[in-house]
Amino acid sequence: MPNIGRNLSQIRERIARACLRAGRDPAGVTLIAVTKTVTAAEVIELYRLGIRDFGENRIAEGLVRKNTLASSDARWHMIGHLQRNKAAVALTGGFACVHSVESEKLLDILDREAGRMGKRLEVFLEVNISGEISKYGIPPDITGKLARSAAEKLNLDLRGLMTMAPLTDDPEKARPVFRELARLRKDTETESGIPLPHLSMGMSGDFEVAIEEGATLVRVGTALFA
Repeated sequence: MPNIGRNLSQIRERIARACLRAGRDPAGVTLIAVTKTVTAAEVIELYRLGIRDFGENRIAEGLVRKNTLASSDARWHMIGHLQRNKAAVALTGGFACVHSVESEKLLDILDREAGRMGKRLEVFLEVNISGEISKYGIPPDITGKLARSAAEKLNLDLRGLMTMAPLTDDPEKARPVFRELARLRKDTETESGIPLPHLSMGMSGDFEVAIEEGATLVRVGTALFA
């Protein structure tokens, strides 16, 4: 097993330093531990070390790991692409938040299934800021429209925006993407009057830059298990 305790301590220190540079309180940044491909023992160790937010890219594999951690205060985030026919499984399995909403149809299905189960589901709108055809997400120019639709759903709680930056060895190349998502959030709030309190952006290679640009949730996996 990798030295998860050492890695986690280093990541927390890096988050704190990034917040200091940005004049932010580290308490305003939530670390989501991305647990895809890791063992049940590693998930349990993360929980023991204080992690309460876990992220998964795929429903089936995520539920296997989630079910190894029978702790009511652990929160599981769906951060990968969610097929519409898997939405009910995600809710039934206990995912508390979906970061990857990218269509009106998915909003409708999540709202319907959450209502049927008597739940309230947190959602983020995934925006394809970089414009890469290989990435999921809505175009920036329809963010306001989809935010208004999400805000009208009775069983959904719109928490903010999410994006995936281009994969690069230079985190500074991701900065314009994060800065643009922060700008888009501000503009959308101003134009629609809908609060968008959170930005889900930044991964192992670029989370410090994301924090400097306003990220409130960072999704870190590789750096935890190196």
